[in-house]
Amino acid sequence: MSTIDSTATPAMTTARVVAAYVEEARAECLRYLRNPGFLLPTLLFPSVFYVMFGIFLAHANSADAPRYLLASYGTFGVMAPGLFGFGVSLALERDTGLLTLKRALPMPPGAYLLGKMCMALLVAAIVSAILLCLAIFVAGVQLPAWRIGGFFLLEVLGVLPFAALGLLVGTLVKGQGAPGVINLIYLPMAFLSGLWFPLPVMPALLQAIAPLWPAYHLNQLALSAMGLGQGGEALHVAVLAGFTVAFVAIATRRLRRHG
Repeated sequence: MSTIDSTATPAMTTARVVAAYVEEARAECLRYLRNPGFLLPTLLFPSVFYVMFGIFLAHANSADAPRYLLASYGTFGVMAPGLFGFGVSLALERDTGLLTLKRALPMPPGAYLLGKMCMALLVAAIVSAILLCLAIFVAGVQLPAWRIGGFFLLEVLGVLPFAALGLLVGTLVKGQGAPGVINLIYLPMAFLSGLWFPLPVMPALLQAIAPLWPAYHLNQLALSAMGLGQGGEALHVAVLAGFTVAFVAIATRRLRRHG
């Protein structure tokens, strides 16, 4: 005679699993869109820099400067949603116990990370759209539709390696120290990847180590999307994919062990 375990948790139907993923993604996106302390700096920094250097000062240097700086500040802009959206928030939520609470809720384990990824993709899309509008309608950059679409898609997907890096950092540091650590990664990486100054004018040592940073590879792809690339796109894509997989694998292992 068989017995029924009345304490067993019923399995969620496919519809409920999908609904849980969608609801977590929606809640995460709304939470960050309603947070001016995160949203305004993320949107304004790359836009203000592009207005200053890509519009007011660019034409005095080169006719291609607005396109070149659109690629550079596009890369700079999509780094922040991944690094800060994942790194700082994950560290804080681990400290406050929110991550532990979410694990106890009847929701799919991956919904938490998927929600943050959707948030990072959405904010990266907004940043890219703002920069494209400034470039086309203010700076007078003329691009065919396929280049506009290619650049937009590249920058939106380009947030993923930085989201993976932010995820890893969020498993390594405490909440109070996370903003400082992220800034120590964010700003030096932007400089060393040639986003603020062209690599050819930088010292030979900095040029040699630039390929160590994911921002360098994304920027090379962004320059190619603008028609200013130097080839090797497949290699840059492979390196970015490798960074993403490695960071996620290490971070996932640490979350399983240390929470």
